[in-house]
Amino acid sequence: MPTTADSGSPIALDTRFFGHPRGLATLFFTEMWERFSYYGMRALLILFMTASPANGGLGFDIAKAGIIYGLYTASVYLLSLPGGWFADRVVGARRAVLYGGILIICGQFCLAATGLAPFYTGLLLIVLGTGLLKPNASTIVGFIYPPGDNRRDAGFSIFYMGINLGAFLSPLICGWVGQKVNWHLGFALAGFGMMIGVIQYMAGAKNLGEAGLRPASRFEFTRGTTLGIAAVLGAIVVVVALAASGTLSLTAQDIGDAFGLGLLILSIAVFAWLLLGRGWSPVERKRSLAVFVFFAAAALFWSAFEQAGSSLNLFAQNSTRNEVFGWAFPASWLQSLNALFIISLAPVFAWIWLALGKRDPSSPTKFALGLVFVGLGFALLIPAATIAAAGGKVSPVWLTMTYVCHTIGELCLSPVGLSAMTKLAPPRVTGLMMGVWFLALSVGNYLGGRLASLYASLSVPSLFGIVAGFSIAAAVVMAILVRPTVRLMSGVK
Repeated sequence: MPTTADSGSPIALDTRFFGHPRGLATLFFTEMWERFSYYGMRALLILFMTASPANGGLGFDIAKAGIIYGLYTASVYLLSLPGGWFADRVVGARRAVLYGGILIICGQFCLAATGLAPFYTGLLLIVLGTGLLKPNASTIVGFIYPPGDNRRDAGFSIFYMGINLGAFLSPLICGWVGQKVNWHLGFALAGFGMMIGVIQYMAGAKNLGEAGLRPASRFEFTRGTTLGIAAVLGAIVVVVALAASGTLSLTAQDIGDAFGLGLLILSIAVFAWLLLGRGWSPVERKRSLAVFVFFAAAALFWSAFEQAGSSLNLFAQNSTRNEVFGWAFPASWLQSLNALFIISLAPVFAWIWLALGKRDPSSPTKFALGLVFVGLGFALLIPAATIAAAGGKVSPVWLTMTYVCHTIGELCLSPVGLSAMTKLAPPRVTGLMMGVWFLALSVGNYLGGRLASLYASLSVPSLFGIVAGFSIAAAVVMAILVRPTVRLMSGVK
């Protein structure tokens, strides 16, 4: 009889959710509401930070807002690494998802309050909560299928639709309320969305069986480990207290620079261990070098793609004529387009890759295509930005075309990258390689925020031209590296 992936206990074949385990519905709606919460808040974040206090915003300049935005989005993905470890070794994936959801609710309601202290506290809580929930919800999806169950890939596809359904709906609802009624009410709606997700997750827990209920292996807290954790937490408390008292003066620029340096050191350390550490076979070292190529390309891709919530959101607010047939809509609504196009085009791309058969492009080739399309999306905006720089407002069709290009790029790169990481990873560090993919997302989001901080200091056509230029240049370099990278992959396709 089949067994669960993590417990070894026998389970019956469950087909109650369109031929899939009933627990998939619980996880589908948990992730849908988490993404509703995240993207609803993201659609408002930089607009709220840069809005004047007279209009209910924080009145930050764009440079400061861009750095904070980049730190926030980068931290969300970076915290997925310890979030996954905490579930694996301490509380189990099931409780990690629950704790994460509760932290996100608290964070969103902090943003619904007024003042800088609740604002920064809210961002911190959402980062911690998302780091716990996001990687572990996906882990449980894998656990609810018995080993060898050929429904697993289709189950993840259904789960992915939940992600994009939440990402599509949230800017339409939270964006409208936040921009048209009250910023804080928009954040509160994002919190209520996560609350619905947590309630249905708890109500549907019985459908998950024992999947993710216990940690894979318990972590033993030795005296040294406990003292180390206490020292780190104590140092953080001291720095926060000194900053709050004014004794230690820290600007967003200072924190952003320190965070970027930390990301650089972490990335170097990871690949130094993979490429130079002991115990790796020659084939594993070659494949790790291929992973490095994918990592660099992905970080550059996400640095451009994630302008959606920052510079492209500002362009939608300040330079776009947001109306259709005379009917006005909030700028944040344009944040729904990527999810809409993902839902529409993902089945098309899945069919294309299968239909090509033996002519299906290699993973490095698809990465190059992804970079081309994200660069093309910004290149298309340069004429529109030039018109806007002269004092006019442009049609939303320009941003729509950009988001079509970016979605095509995402479909060429994102699912391919996830698959490549699992195939290239040495079996004993598969989890780490997934962490490397999240690290690339974190680096890309950080770089994207720093680029967005230039929105006010550079002309917008120049900024979009720079992003387009380095994306297309990276695509050219990736195209040159296709054959060497395929050889480094040592037979993995």
